[in-house]
Formats: sequence, C-alpha cells, structure tokens
Amino acid sequence: MIKIAPSILAADFNRLGEEVKMVEKAGADYIHVDVMDGRFVPNISIGQPVVKAVRNATGLVLDVHLMIEEPDRYIESFADAGSDIICVHQEACIHLDRCISQIKELGKKAAVSLNPATDINTLKYILPRLDMVLVMSVNPGFGGQTFIKYSLEKISELRKMADALNPDLDIEVDGGITLSNIGEIIKAGANVIVAGSSIYRAENPAAVIAGMKELASE
Repeated sequence: MIKIAPSILAADFNRLGEEVKMVEKAGADYIHVDVMDGRFVPNISIGQPVVKAVRNATGLVLDVHLMIEEPDRYIESFADAGSDIICVHQEACIHLDRCISQIKELGKKAAVSLNPATDINTLKYILPRLDMVLVMSVNPGFGGQTFIKYSLEKISELRKMADALNPDLDIEVDGGITLSNIGEIIKAGANVIVAGSSIYRAENPAAVIAGMKELASE
C-alpha cells in the first residue's frame, strides 16, 4: 500500500495545527517531520517541542527524520515527544547498529536515511533489522529542490536487496516529488512518499494528495 507523508517543513508554522489537520483530512497517511541541526545539514528547523505539538494535533503516524549529528543523544527525547518512526542518517551514525537497537528498545519503528551519493550496500548487514529506509532524492537541508534522477536506479536496487533480505521493508523517498514524477518513483519500488512544497504550496493541497494517491494506484 502506498502511503503519502506530507512534510511540515513546507507548512505555515503560524497555523501549524491547522496545516496538519488539513492534510490529515485530505487523506495523508503519515506526517513527516524534518529535524535539522545546522551541522549535519546547512539549515536549522525544529526540535522536540514541535514534535510534541504535532503529536497533540493528530493521530496520524509521526515519521520523524533526524538530520542531525550524534542522533543517539536525542533518540529517547524524540521518542518521548511522540514519534512513531525515528529515522537516523547512515552518514551521521558511527555505531548505526546501536542506534537502531536504541530506537527499537523504545518501542518505535526504526528507519535509516541515505544521502543521494551514499551506496545502498552500506546497509546490507543492518537491513533485516530495519522497518524503513529513506532514500533522499535531493541533498538534505532545504525544501523545494529538484528530484535527482539517479535516485530511481537507487530505489530499484534497494527494492531488490530488500526483497532478498527484508521483504516487508518500507522504502520512503523524499525530495522533489510531484504529480509528474510520483508514478516512476513508485514503479521503481518506493511505497512511502514524502512531499512538502508540492503539497503545502499548492493552491489546492487536498487535490494534490488525491492526485498522488490516484497515480499510486495505477
């Protein structure tokens, strides 16, 4: 089943609760929360208080993407704030297996994200323990970027690896996804779609979500 995860990075923070409820009503499956520290990526976004506020605004799955250095220091506090899925970056974790164990011990789903140029084979041994892999299809840090085309090959290769090692693995893709390219992304093997600007900055966000779901079912 294809899941749509609007990213609140592109939402209007003056009315964040309303923005979350709007996409929930429109049929979103997850709420994607991008956490940036200004060190691992060249931008600063939000922290645990906003995750907690979003948790209070919706019953949807909170998909929290930690684009931060030393994520193991903060996993417990993000779990306590209401995260359902906690995603760390392969590139940020010196001891990735330990991070995944920490997430799972807290009763949360564990995900790992890969930057565009990171080889999927870096996850070969940890893949059977993961609930999801997030393929970044733009360089992380800012919304509104253009989809990197070689991400399609990467998604396809990851799907083949998952079929062999962890058939239930969710493959999430984030960056530059629109109505014009969602079809080929799903065809490559993705089943969780993150979209920020293409939903929140559209004239009719509900129509975009509906259109994505329709294209995903074709």
